[in-house]
Amino acid sequence: EIILILKQFYLAFFKHTMLLQPLWTFILGHSSLLGSPFFPVIFSLSVYLSFCLPFLLLDLLSSRWALIRRYKLQPQSSVSWTSVWRCLVLTLYNHLIFIFPLTVLNWYLRPVQLPEQAPPLARLLAQVLVCLLLFDFQSFTWHLLHHKIPWLYRNFHKLHHSNTSTSALTTEYSGAWETLSLGLFAATNPFLLGCHPLTEMAFFVLNIWLSVEDHCGYDLPWATHRLVPLSLYGGARHHDLHHLKSMYNYAPYFTHWDRLAGTLCTQD
Repeated sequence: EIILILKQFYLAFFKHTMLLQPLWTFILGHSSLLGSPFFPVIFSLSVYLSFCLPFLLLDLLSSRWALIRRYKLQPQSSVSWTSVWRCLVLTLYNHLIFIFPLTVLNWYLRPVQLPEQAPPLARLLAQVLVCLLLFDFQSFTWHLLHHKIPWLYRNFHKLHHSNTSTSALTTEYSGAWETLSLGLFAATNPFLLGCHPLTEMAFFVLNIWLSVEDHCGYDLPWATHRLVPLSLYGGARHHDLHHLKSMYNYAPYFTHWDRLAGTLCTQD
């Protein structure tokens, strides 16, 4: 009976592991791209801009359609093409001048290792969640310090707050120090946890999506904060309030750190 239980457990585990194998096999077919020093920048920029695009379309349509405008967090605000261009230029500048040289250095010092086997789905999901929780804490601490210490705010974080009305492309409208600091947190956590490259990619995609959604400027019916129960997740409304009232809502995603610190604000 014990042997039968172990056999069933092994079969269930093996089946669970194999769920991601076709995807990982497909990705391995592009291993030369994954091993390139250009890949991290191409991946980051393409995912980021792809996630921004639907919200830019909403910004374009919201000035004409009241149905869309009703979901805007600040209905009186509008996104100008000048601000879109300004955000795009700064994002490209930070990636090419600061992030790319560091990815080349990392590629040289730590060559990419691609295992043949995909990770079990349960492990991938658990590690992505842990990475997200760690990043949330790190960002909360970084953010709080850069608001409480005037010198840090004035020299490193003020640029991001030049936009009191959020829109998708303002997500990465920040100086080199802020971009590199938050990027370091995002890159270090999967490394410290020993994550599979597929897990690392999944975390990066989710993290970029949640960051863009935070800044999108819309409270949509399918927004993440509406899917997570018990007000555990702040989302776009939570972060938009931070841009309006900068002494509140320092955590990027979840609400527990702000709740504990007494910096949570849930209404205008």
